[in-house]
Formats: sequence, structure tokens, C-alpha cells
Amino acid sequence: MTHEAYLITINVSPALEEAMVDCLLTFETAQGFSSFPINAHDHRNQGLSIAEQVTGRQRKIRFQMYIDKEDVSAFLSKIKANFAGTGLHYWVVPVQEHGEI
Repeated sequence: MTHEAYLITINVSPALEEAMVDCLLTFETAQGFSSFPINAHDHRNQGLSIAEQVTGRQRKIRFQMYIDKEDVSAFLSKIKANFAGTGLHYWVVPVQEHGEI
């Protein structure tokens, strides 16, 4: 099966939320995006505050968007250039189906 659409998920620190919104809004081929607060859990304590180490979670903002296959490379290049060194995490997965009901 060929996948023509992909779901990109990006987790950023709350301090980067507005910058990420601004960046995503300028990406003209995006089909809109969603954002919501999450708790990230990781066994590594690097970069965590004492409170985060005690609670075992770190607050993040997750962004998700569908993107066409031919736009993935340009999108990732833009994100990597704009957010180099910020520690954001992302992943790209093929979408078998999506639509509106």
C-alpha cells in the first residue's frame, strides 16, 4: 500500500508553543494542525527540574498535523532549521486513511 499522507507529531516545551504555532501557520501546504498539553515521561532525568524528577513527568505541548507525502521533506527541513538545539521531539507516520464525517 502506498501512503500519500503522513501524520507528523511534534512535542515542544511550553516556552516554544507560540513560536511553533507561528511556524506551522506559515507552512502553506499544511492541512491545519492540532495542539494540546501532554505529560512526557522519560527514564532519563537530564534537563528536568527537581519537581519534574519527583513527579516523573514533564509538561509539553503536542502538535499534530496531516501532510502530503511530497511536502514532508521541506516541512522537516524548516522545523529543523527554526528549532535547532531546542530539544523538540518529532515523528512521522504514514496514514492509511483520514477524512471528515
